[in-house]
Amino acid sequence: MAALDIQISVEEGDWPPEEELQALSGRVLDAAADFLVKEEGQPFPGEPPELSLVFTDDQSIRAINAEWRGQDKPTNVLSFPAFPITPGRMPGPMLGDIVVAHETLKREAAELEKPFEAHLTHLLVHGFLHLFGYDHIEDDEAERMEGLETRILARLGLSDPYGDRTPD
Repeated sequence: MAALDIQISVEEGDWPPEEELQALSGRVLDAAADFLVKEEGQPFPGEPPELSLVFTDDQSIRAINAEWRGQDKPTNVLSFPAFPITPGRMPGPMLGDIVVAHETLKREAAELEKPFEAHLTHLLVHGFLHLFGYDHIEDDEAERMEGLETRILARLGLSDPYGDRTPD
């Protein structure tokens, strides 16, 4: 199984205790890494690569989104790869950062009628794939990335977040 060194920071928001976030994140991201290695042939460094997770609120993620993406609004998740990477290439020792906003995540989970933890799991997988160079700007990229998300989430016992795919 692919191993990760996950650093967590709970900065703002009404998040579950850090120990719960660490356990959930470890389970989810290790499963995603394992999937990329075994199913997608993703090369992985010998030492566990590091990534950081920042759990924050809408106000903080809005400022980050405005500064880095020019969008002055909150969003659910942002990913910042440490190094540019093409999907399928060897990542470096530091994968990057994933930032998640509590209020947006909670609101979306309610709108989707999904448990908070299930939606958080999806956003962690989504953000993690961005660290490996996957994107959803172009239709073909989106189809590939969403397909990977669906297959990883199915392995974690969750349904297709896009509602129209059957996992392989």
